[in-house]
Amino acid sequence: MTARIIDGKAIAAQVRAEVAARAKALAESGAQPGLAAILVGDHPASAIYVGMKQKACAEAGILSERVDLPADVPEAEVLAEIDRLNKDPRISGIIVQLPVPDQVSEFAVQQAVDQAKDVDGLNPTNVGFMSRGHPVFLPATPFGIVELLVRSEVPIEGADVCVVGRGDLVGMPLAIMLAQRHDRANATVTICHTRTRDIASHTSRADIVIAAAGKTEMITADMVKPGATVIDVGTNRAPGGGLVGDVHFESVKEVAGAITPVPGGVGPMTVAMLLVNTVTAAERQAAER
Repeated sequence: MTARIIDGKAIAAQVRAEVAARAKALAESGAQPGLAAILVGDHPASAIYVGMKQKACAEAGILSERVDLPADVPEAEVLAEIDRLNKDPRISGIIVQLPVPDQVSEFAVQQAVDQAKDVDGLNPTNVGFMSRGHPVFLPATPFGIVELLVRSEVPIEGADVCVVGRGDLVGMPLAIMLAQRHDRANATVTICHTRTRDIASHTSRADIVIAAAGKTEMITADMVKPGATVIDVGTNRAPGGGLVGDVHFESVKEVAGAITPVPGGVGPMTVAMLLVNTVTAAERQAAER
């Protein structure tokens, strides 16, 4: 058996077309959506990610603003920029590209972004609402993973799901989302992490395995139940160049029922769902005017 490939690029293109239609309707009513990205320092990968988001905004008809700050910028200046954007009526959503330099507190930055413009879903208040099942915005990568599963017709309700990784950006929020009482959830979720004894004993009984540990090709074929769906969130540099995931794709695809590739799986969905959140924010703000 060779797994069905879940094409994140194709599904993201569908989502982005839907976003473009919503953005066009808003622009015609005089309320064009706008996304501001703050980039602190000259981290090469961060610059690439922000560039991808700007390009996606342009294609969807969303105004984009990029704020570049030096690596040694005081935290107060970062917070001042966030405050300026919070007050700017042209800006529907704000993201601060992570990581930020050591002198800038991630928590302080996330707390400073207006809850109504927090399209990354990282403001502590928004995280609390999400954990209670009343999200303001869902974090883009977990949101994208759920969207991939739903649009690929992978059953979630009643499924045994194993999330490998407990990070604040993907693993933990995704586990919470999938376990909630919701028509896109209702799964039984196990979270594995670096202190888990015998991770394979958990992954091998799961109907859906989501690898988000940031460890190159740690999920191998012997760790996956035949026919399971495998979602690879990892983006790791391969020794010879290029990207590989947290899943050993070549072996696991011969066991799994469905699998996402790296690249071309979860990555495109993260950007697409960020655009969804931005347009949603703009629609809410337009309704309040």
